[in-house]
Amino acid sequence: MARRIVRWGAALGFGALWWWAVLRLALATDTGVLEGAVAAGGWGLSLLPVHCMPKARAAGAVAAGRWREAWRTSAAAAVSVTTASPRPRSDGGSDPS
Repeated sequence: MARRIVRWGAALGFGALWWWAVLRLALATDTGVLEGAVAAGGWGLSLLPVHCMPKARAAGAVAAGRWREAWRTSAAAAVSVTTASPRPRSDGGSDPS
């Protein structure tokens, strides 16, 4: 219960600090770097995902190492078989159509 109270207190305190910085930036003429940093930092934190959970519990999560295996397979395939055509030479003319 104490952790919840501390968390809520910290959230309310930081929220009040952020609103103070934003309102001061909007309304006061003598604002500085401190208010800008607090406002930008709070806005940046709002971009972080809120509902985080361990990857093992997430629905539809990609298994660990899956992308590494896919890159390894595609790299091996690209070395052995290629379908790329050679680039045209600059001195070669074009065929009349």
